[in-house]
Amino acid sequence: MAKNKGKEINQLSADELAKNLRDLKQEALNLRLQRATGQLENPARITQVRRDTARILTAQNAKKGA
Repeated sequence: MAKNKGKEINQLSADELAKNLRDLKQEALNLRLQRATGQLENPARITQVRRDTARILTAQNAKKGA
């Protein structure tokens, strides 16, 4: 995992954060469906998507408070 990922996310605009969050939620849904049907090739990706989602939500909340 890149140590600068949080810094990169914090530099994004509110619209870009919203778009990335929407994309990650869609990917999470697809991964859950793949897991349920037994087609999931990389189970670690679920954790990566969840953590990236949390990073984006944290950045959004920080921007709202600032």
